[in-house]
Amino acid sequence: MRTNLVTRQGYDKLRDELNYLWREYRPEITAKVTWAASLGDRSENADYKENKRLLRKIDSRIRFLRKRLEILKVVDFAPEQAGRVFFGAWVEIENDDGDTKTFRIVGPDEIYDRKDYISIDSPMARALLKKEEDDQVDVKTPEGLRVWYINRISYEE
Repeated sequence: MRTNLVTRQGYDKLRDELNYLWREYRPEITAKVTWAASLGDRSENADYKENKRLLRKIDSRIRFLRKRLEILKVVDFAPEQAGRVFFGAWVEIENDDGDTKTFRIVGPDEIYDRKDYISIDSPMARALLKKEEDDQVDVKTPEGLRVWYINRISYEE
């Protein structure tokens, strides 16, 4: 299951990636393909082959982003959320051993390249939803049940 929710920052980042790929990177690679094709025999032309492969990869990502951006629903902070864990919250949790973790609950499209973001679809995020500070949270993991305590909830950027 993949949730179609995204934070405002996540949506802007995906939209900026699409704009960059379509307006800057793709034209640059297209020019390289045209130049390499003008050299003649394409069957042994490494520049042509590599840039065509790259162009296919760019086009695939552009198609994905266009389709994905159409169905994503941007979720902004609402004052009613304060004090409880909802989408977009920064949460600090601690276990009985004193290990602490801090992360933000975001959509599945936003977690890449970020160690401090977790998907709303993850077992941890699902267990935390609607909880308040000082609540105990039982999280089912492959290793068994883990107990965490919520230290802090915030919605600042």
